[in-house]
Formats: sequence, C-alpha cells, structure tokens
Amino acid sequence: MRVLAIDPAVRNTGYAVVEGDGHKAHALAFDVISIPDRLPQSAALAAVRTHLRNVIEKYQPDEVAVEGIIYVQSHRTAISMGAARAAALIAAADAGLSVYEYAPMKVKMAVTGKGKADKQQVAFMVRALLGLSETPPHDAADALAIGLAHLQASDPLKAKMLERRQV
Repeated sequence: MRVLAIDPAVRNTGYAVVEGDGHKAHALAFDVISIPDRLPQSAALAAVRTHLRNVIEKYQPDEVAVEGIIYVQSHRTAISMGAARAAALIAAADAGLSVYEYAPMKVKMAVTGKGKADKQQVAFMVRALLGLSETPPHDAADALAIGLAHLQASDPLKAKMLERRQV
C-alpha cells in the first residue's frame, strides 16, 4: 500500500509518502510545505492544497492519512489548524482518495511506544524504523509517523489499538 500522510498546518505542513505494510515500510518522499508569513492565510491554504495535489499526482497514493484534531487552548489556533486540515482533505477528495485520521497520541504510541513522546523522540524513531540517513524535520517526521501508523492499522491485529477513523 502507498499512503500520503499529512501533518497539516497553515505555515508548515508536513507530508510523507510511505509504501509498505504493517511490518515493513519505506519512505518514497517527505518534506515540509513552508509558507511565508507575508502571504495571507487564504493564499497559504491554496498553496498547501496545490502542493499536496501535485504530490498526489506524482506519487499516486492509494489512501491518505492525516493527524486528528488536537486540543488547543486558543480558538484562533484551532480555527487555523482546522483550515489547514480542510485544505489537505480537499486535495485528497479532489483525487477521489479515502482519508483516515489518527489521534496524535496513538501515532506516537505506534511509532515510539509512548503516547506522550516528544518531537525529538518521534523523529529519532521514524529515522530508525525507515532506515533514513538523516533525521527529518519535525513536521515531516510527524507525517512519516502518521504514515507508519496507517500502515500498521492495515494489520488486523493492530487496527483496534490505533483506532483509525475514515473522514
């Protein structure tokens, strides 16, 4: 299975294309879509959607996995994160792809064994699990972790633990 995994944010959306199954996987691509602060939010969201649409066209994933909504203390942050997530979902929907979401703690648990692992731990484990030559940037590492969790969720024995939900 080939999955496009997305860690959505307006200014720094992490994405990864991971291929494999619940036992063995490798990364085909990963990066961070960085949008300058000088662009208005609407233009930033359009750029995220366009970039992800190009990734979908290039890598032809079978499914898309995104990070689930997390609790934030600021309404402004929640709205911004929701908008970025919507841009990612629209890119996937335009391509006719099924989208699944995973709670951040479940993704961390699947990759590190700790639901409250910090970003450095996630990046370290993703590098180790995928045999990468260098540690990816945090947002890309988070996307790689989401992709690995999605592949693990395809294993019936692990699916209940990950609680994937189709969006």
